[in-house]
Amino acid sequence: MTRRPAKDYLVFALDVPSVAAAAPLVERLAGAVGMFKIGLELFVREGPAVVALVRRHGGGRIFLDLKLHDIPATVRRAMTAVAALEVDFVTVHCGESPAMLQAAVEGAGGRVKVLGVTVLTSVASTDLSAAGLRPELAEDPGRLVLRRAAMAAEAGCDGIVCAGHELVMLKGHFGHRLLAVVPGIRPAGEVAGDDQRRVMSPAEAVAAGADYLVVGRPIRDAADPLQAAHRIVEEIAGVSDRDEMGI
Repeated sequence: MTRRPAKDYLVFALDVPSVAAAAPLVERLAGAVGMFKIGLELFVREGPAVVALVRRHGGGRIFLDLKLHDIPATVRRAMTAVAALEVDFVTVHCGESPAMLQAAVEGAGGRVKVLGVTVLTSVASTDLSAAGLRPELAEDPGRLVLRRAAMAAEAGCDGIVCAGHELVMLKGHFGHRLLAVVPGIRPAGEVAGDDQRRVMSPAEAVAAGADYLVVGRPIRDAADPLQAAHRIVEEIAGVSDRDEMGI
């Protein structure tokens, strides 16, 4: 495991509807998390203004989670526009087209890291079956994730977004070639109670090889978001400490 500050693993998802709602969270959590994630809802409403807000007050890195999915030419142009915003990560769906992934990487031009979204953590086998995937892929989402991760690696993507349960398999195949960004994170002992189905605790995910953990609701909806973030960082630090001690 790479030795790095525990907070650098933590990506806080700014899943709020406006700059007005985002600003106090950014100011409160600046310095307590390693990165802020700006999702589709917030970016559609506020555009580059919210990127500027996070850069001005967040003091950290920026993950623009747009999950681009379109014809290759459109994705290439969109990624070029995103790269001009000087963010750190941006997402594109692995989907059905290797050409789309390649276009995303070309559009990024090395100015922003491209992450391929494999299978959403809200998706279960029944959803994949209903979408028409072959039984061997629908019944074992990990097999589909591996296939899509291979597409992302071949296209030149910097990393993937996956569920925590797929980390060991993916790290075994790709090692450090692909960054692994993991949403669906819930602190130890907390039940998901939302649309996330494939979830994992911070400690479990880091121990399995996650490079970044995306956490939204457990921090945003806490009575004290800063304290909630600190607790997650402490859980991550505990894994790092045990690893250094060889436990």
